[in-house]
Amino acid sequence: MTRKLIATGAMAIAMSAFVLAQGGRPASPTGTTATEIGGKYDTSGAEPVYKGGKWIEVTFGRPIKRGRDVLGGAGANYGKVVNPDAPVWRAGANFTTQLKTELPLVINGKTIAPGTYTMFIDLKPNNWTLIVSTWKAQTKYDPKNTTELWGAYGYTPDKDVVRAPMKIETLPHVIEELAWEFVDMTDTGGTLAIVWDKTMASVPFKVGT
Repeated sequence: MTRKLIATGAMAIAMSAFVLAQGGRPASPTGTTATEIGGKYDTSGAEPVYKGGKWIEVTFGRPIKRGRDVLGGAGANYGKVVNPDAPVWRAGANFTTQLKTELPLVINGKTIAPGTYTMFIDLKPNNWTLIVSTWKAQTKYDPKNTTELWGAYGYTPDKDVVRAPMKIETLPHVIEELAWEFVDMTDTGGTLAIVWDKTMASVPFKVGT
């Protein structure tokens, strides 16, 4: 654990230097994706207003491909470009990816109560697993903080809420910057997907009661 935290600290320093080299812009910008479920437009006023909806939001770092084989590698080296030494992938960059939901979600048969969670992906060749966890995310890197995570360093599975196999699809084009997206949404559910390079990996979910 100590070696990993030291390595993470070194990476944080290197990242800061790279930000300066980029002219003050982060190499992996922060991104969010969101959807609103269950509301409706009220057209009684001068302009329509959407009311009664509940939000689901994912916050994540958005690494850029920059010509790399980001999701390649054979055998034990699979995925090491994006996740060289953490137990699982943070499914983004820099900080820990977070899922915030205002309504219960059912993923892989398990109900997730409204709240804030962290998300990771266990990367294996042709076998990705989405992890939703109650680990808290650090807002700023602190190597002494062992109760919250920076990225996926220090992750352990004891706080997992659900693990779900992901459907992996090959896209007909290359996505340069990683993104999380909500796909085929209805009031009863939809699909949560991550897209990058020529890969889309997704998990269906339903709105719980």
